Amino acid sequence: MNNADLAEALAASNGLTKTDARKYVDGVFTAIADAAAKGEEVSLNGFGKFKVKESAAREGRSPATGATIQIAASKKLSFAPAKAVKDKLNG
Repeated sequence: MNNADLAEALAASNGLTKTDARKYVDGVFTAIADAAAKGEEVSLNGFGKFKVKESAAREGRSPATGATIQIAASKKLSFAPAKAVKDKLNG
């Protein structure tokens, strides 16, 4: 499922136009990305949490040459599903 499919499902279940539904879907994802960029946690009751995690700088190996390289520190967005979502996935 992609953004367009999600917007179509939202439009069908709520009597919206596909254009309006697409704006809402894009707005939700933009809000989540903006909050994550600020380092905030986004918690959606019954769905899960989006958290920013920091990865420290470390050494790695280049697969092409086998040479040791330095991998820079970075931030990653992780998702932890809520219990209701886990239960739905696992039957």
